Amino acid sequence: MGVPPGELDLVAVGEILVDLISVEPAGSLRQASQYRRCFGGAPANVALNVAQLGGTSAVVGKVGRDAFGAFLLDTLRAHGVMAEGVVRDPAHGTSLVFVARTAGTPDFQAYRGADAKLRPEEVREDLIVRARVVHTSAFALAEQPSRSAVLRAIGLARERGKLVSLEPNYRPSIWPQRDEAQEVLGEVLRSVDLVKPSLDDARALFGERSPEGYVEEFARRGPRLVVLTLGRKGCLVYDGRKATRVPAFEVAALDATGAGDAFWAGFLLSWLGGETPLEAARFGNAVAALKVGGIAPLPRREEVYRRLRALGAQGVERGR
Repeated sequence: MGVPPGELDLVAVGEILVDLISVEPAGSLRQASQYRRCFGGAPANVALNVAQLGGTSAVVGKVGRDAFGAFLLDTLRAHGVMAEGVVRDPAHGTSLVFVARTAGTPDFQAYRGADAKLRPEEVREDLIVRARVVHTSAFALAEQPSRSAVLRAIGLARERGKLVSLEPNYRPSIWPQRDEAQEVLGEVLRSVDLVKPSLDDARALFGERSPEGYVEEFARRGPRLVVLTLGRKGCLVYDGRKATRVPAFEVAALDATGAGDAFWAGFLLSWLGGETPLEAARFGNAVAALKVGGIAPLPRREEVYRRLRALGAQGVERGR
């Protein structure tokens, strides 16, 4: 069932797809032989995690009129995410991404279908109007017509005074025209309030730099808040004045897949609730630690806060 009428914490616009993740740990897809079907797509994952934590969310995207599409819709509804904005495409199959399970950066290969076919006129304006945050990704911007659909969603969000969040999950295998990607993302970042790159994202876009160099590069393009995730080292939060490191929680990493989406769901819910960016980052780190440690589905945010209190205060380190 969907959430009742009213404000939504987050509306995710972009890729919703099936991740086929290797059952056994594997350094590459060549080494993997068996796969497990999982809900996937960065924006859709954030929406799902927000709902699991106790927030309200919706997804605007496209799936095939097939068994995989039905699985994705069933998963959204089972967790209380509004799925009315997800279009079913009779002409294209649900997008699939094969992923090698690892505690580090996973090897993956995408077979894009319906997710990239979302058209601007299929973006539900009524959902954008209800959002506190509209969240999207570089993956969704990589192809047409989904790029134009995302740009329309961002335009509607700006007209209505909504916050816009971007995950710049650029990869050359998804978007081979790097110059085009930098140009499109440069334009989009002017309309973005919050951006959450990972080190891999930043390196793919800008080459080798320091973490502080990456956040400054993103910040100068427009966003007022940049949160660079650093894996086991936590994250670097840049608020336009200074960069501050927020350490991760130590946990035995079973699978890093989806940790960034869990982090961002926790961060956004905490930040929307009135916490400072550093407090929100600490909460996001706690949520990511639960995800990496194999906790699924995620507990409600009250339980995450209870666990944080049990752990005691964990400090932050000022960036140079």
